[in-house]
Amino acid sequence: MIHKYFLNGYYIVLDVNSGAVHVVDKLFYDMLDVIPSGELPAHCPQAVISAFEGEYSPEDIAETYAEMVRLQEMGQLFSSDDYEQFADMMVSSPIKALCLHIAHDCNLRCEYCFAGKGDYCTGRSLMTAEVGKAAIDYLLHYSQGRHNLEVDFFGGEPTINFDVVKQVVEYARSKEKEYNKEFRFTLTTNGLLLDEDMIDFINREMYNVVCSTDGRKEVNDRVRARVDGSGCYDAIIPHFQELVQRRLASGNENTQYYVRGTFTKYNKDFGEDVLHMNELGFDQISIEPVVADPSTPYALTYDDLEEVYAEYERLSNILIERKKAGKGFNFFHFMIDLDQGPCAIKRLRGCGCGNEYVAITPDGDVYPCHQFVGNEEWKMGNVFDRSINQEMKDQFARATVYHKENCRDCWAKFYCSGGCNANNLQYAGGILNSYQLACDLEKKRLECAIMIKAALAD
Repeated sequence: MIHKYFLNGYYIVLDVNSGAVHVVDKLFYDMLDVIPSGELPAHCPQAVISAFEGEYSPEDIAETYAEMVRLQEMGQLFSSDDYEQFADMMVSSPIKALCLHIAHDCNLRCEYCFAGKGDYCTGRSLMTAEVGKAAIDYLLHYSQGRHNLEVDFFGGEPTINFDVVKQVVEYARSKEKEYNKEFRFTLTTNGLLLDEDMIDFINREMYNVVCSTDGRKEVNDRVRARVDGSGCYDAIIPHFQELVQRRLASGNENTQYYVRGTFTKYNKDFGEDVLHMNELGFDQISIEPVVADPSTPYALTYDDLEEVYAEYERLSNILIERKKAGKGFNFFHFMIDLDQGPCAIKRLRGCGCGNEYVAITPDGDVYPCHQFVGNEEWKMGNVFDRSINQEMKDQFARATVYHKENCRDCWAKFYCSGGCNANNLQYAGGILNSYQLACDLEKKRLECAIMIKAALAD
């Protein structure tokens, strides 16, 4: 399978199955439309020569065709699909990661919040230390031989229940030697309650920290309001700046972070929010498109795609300029590994939702991920009786790109791995369906990411 496109002056050819990327000239690019499918004959077919006769010299045509044959012999053009044979072999894996819902409550009321503005439409509650410790035991039990385990403290807003965060971390650390495990913790926070003690603890214990803000003040405060309706930008930005500055200067091994925002129909110029975050001193940045009912006023729809595509292109050009000038930053959706990339299993089924990764509610109930929480039909078990719905777990393990009809023949399948199962369920009717709007946005981001690699290699 071949995907080719022209962007920012580059003719780019992606050989999907091998992952090889070629930056080519126009003759090579156009010739792909007329050469025969399958195994290329050793000599250039007359039909190909005739198609470009008069526009290119016979020598150029022959040389370009010979290059195509060489690349095919190397397995980098028209390569065979070596992945599909493994699709039906996918089995459940040990659990390696928990999303701990420390708080089904929040001190913000973000307009677009997928979690019912903090309570997941199940009532506001806080996780107790007893539940948190039982969740760690659950992970230890189901992780089997896995050594590296991950726990994400999530909400709502986890800092409103920070004492339990501390107790759970302490308990998990106390089990590492006994079970030959190593825990990596992440905390996602809106920053309102951060103080010096919290920052010290986070920077000491959290392998990663996610700071939630949407960028410019007028953008952030329009959709991310406090309970009383007032904006939060002026309070959270200094907290995040202090956290990140101290994190990077601490000398600890835990220096990973990113500032994560959401863009909506209100700020289709979201590149300005990315640049604003960078100007504030942040160099690890993510701004992601809102996923929402299209009837809501802030939702992105197909009518918005051309503007959003143009903004991704504009941002990619800015990022190229800055990186070449030594002033670059990382934009999450443009980060792509074209050298090794994810392993075959991750290419086929993505994040591990419902299989390697589960979410735990304040009551100790187990769900496939944080976005399934509150949907009783998808409850998988409970940490106290260590129950798990193995049939459901197997279902997620087999949810590969080859079991998703719209993914099988999609050029982007090995990069998005079938998209978000929760979004597929909510907006396309099933985890094996594809939420097409999200697919289209993902493909545009991938094209920009590959083009950036080409530009920086010049």
